[in-house]
Amino acid sequence: MSNNLLKGKRGIVFGALNEMSIAWKVAERAVEEGAIITLTNTPVACRMGTVTELSKRLNAELIPADATNVDDLEMVFSKSQEALGGNIVFVLHSIGMSPNVRKKRTYDDLDYNLLSSTLDISAISFHKMIQIAKKMDAIAEGGSILALTYVASQRTFYGYNDMADAKSLLESIARSFGYIYGREKGVRINTVSQSPTMTTAGSGIKGFDGLMDFSDKMSPLGNATADECANYCIVMFSDLTRKVTMQNLFHDGGFSSMGMSLRAMNQYNKSFDEFKDENGNLIYG
Repeated sequence: MSNNLLKGKRGIVFGALNEMSIAWKVAERAVEEGAIITLTNTPVACRMGTVTELSKRLNAELIPADATNVDDLEMVFSKSQEALGGNIVFVLHSIGMSPNVRKKRTYDDLDYNLLSSTLDISAISFHKMIQIAKKMDAIAEGGSILALTYVASQRTFYGYNDMADAKSLLESIARSFGYIYGREKGVRINTVSQSPTMTTAGSGIKGFDGLMDFSDKMSPLGNATADECANYCIVMFSDLTRKVTMQNLFHDGGFSSMGMSLRAMNQYNKSFDEFKDENGNLIYG
């Protein structure tokens, strides 16, 4: 159902890969709500994913680009303004990847070259994106910029690894740039801290199935889905939230405010027998 929340607004969606992507869902909802958009992802992702199909269906130009490359980002904003006929009103940064996670390097045995890549791809690309947009004056007055994050930026989660550091940096960039861009152009910058969601990136994290189940049992409203996250992003792009900026907005069914739920405690109690040794002593991970 459309409420025309983004009627006539121009946007760029970074990071749509396939139907599992939150960015994919956001792109669909944005167009449904009346926006015109461009899509962008790395050249490899554009070839290997199914975003080309989305581009055709939404009549949205697909611009292959490396979000860590300044020249590529300049090209994305320039081409998007040309294709859409004016300054950009909203941008979604849905980019994250850890080579250390992919290579199963634990947090106490990181490859620092890979860590640099994690930070560049997952966080510094956000700074580059905003800085370039600002220098090009590509974002319209009162525009909205969003990035997707996770509560592991503030709490320790087993297996989330150096992506936690990247998300912490991402949220700091939103605050620091939110002040500057808001003061000068009224552009608001926020991060959305989403429930664990079975995206292509999320599924690569060790124990992700267990994390999703635990989060769902802990959250009074249950996990937020990718479709529900898309709806939230649409509201943040709309004129209904013109005074919300520099915020990390939890969209997680209440998980971030919980200590322990009854459902999670019951599951915890049931698990004791599974983690005892032959002498009946608990085994701790």
